[in-house]
Amino acid sequence: MQSENLRGALLMVLSMLGFTLSDACMKALGADLPLYQLLALRGALASALIVAIAWRAGALRLRFPARDWRLLGWRSLAEVGETWFFLSALLHMPLANVTALLQLLPLTVTLAGALFLGERLGWRRMSAIGIGFCGMLLIVRPGTEGFNIYTLYALAAVALVTLRDITTRQLSRQVPTLLVTVTAFVSVTLFGAVGSLGIEWQPLTGRHWLLILASAGFLIAAFGGIITAMRMGELGAITPFRYTGLVWALALGWVAFGEWPATLTLVGAAIIAATGVFTLWRERQVG
Repeated sequence: MQSENLRGALLMVLSMLGFTLSDACMKALGADLPLYQLLALRGALASALIVAIAWRAGALRLRFPARDWRLLGWRSLAEVGETWFFLSALLHMPLANVTALLQLLPLTVTLAGALFLGERLGWRRMSAIGIGFCGMLLIVRPGTEGFNIYTLYALAAVALVTLRDITTRQLSRQVPTLLVTVTAFVSVTLFGAVGSLGIEWQPLTGRHWLLILASAGFLIAAFGGIITAMRMGELGAITPFRYTGLVWALALGWVAFGEWPATLTLVGAAIIAATGVFTLWRERQVG
């Protein structure tokens, strides 16, 4: 089990790098191309690949209870909203700041599980969640010059990812994991395609195509890596390595975009990461 945990942890670290590289590519493209055009193009490439993978794996099975279809519908809507809010924030905020706010997810999912699914939540994890939200306030700093509509977009993305993950928890085992991924990619692609009908498409250069292909490739590789990692070892040993995404975001934001967060942002990110790791460890202990 130790060797599987080690391989799973390494895969998780690489998956976080893949997600961050994909985000960095989209941020670079956002300076030249409209968001809807980017969503349609990247989504089409990624969807074609993931559908092919799911077909070869025999995961395109559509016969399961109506309840699962309703949950998939809600999950897809959450995925579409999360993608739009996240990328809108990403194009106007430092990469590390947006990534740091996403580290709230273990805390928000734990809280939502207690509120809506009746999952047990003790005072230790509740205290960690409260401290984690204090860390969030250090990042967004309401009332300051850096607080704007895109900060709220990033928080909306966190809320929608929480809804997506809570919905995913309720899906029955009859729904293949790859099919869930297919519905997410296809939904976002259709959203981008419909949205792009109302805008003027911009011409693409070789650099644009390269970045779009890279973003789609990194995204698919990251999804594949994280699914494999979560099935490889113990969740409690592997999941905390999700926080390496913040390290990648700090490094890429500095190297690629010349961004470095303020000291209070770094402190807030550290608090969120620490409380998130504690929450995951405590869930493992309780389990």
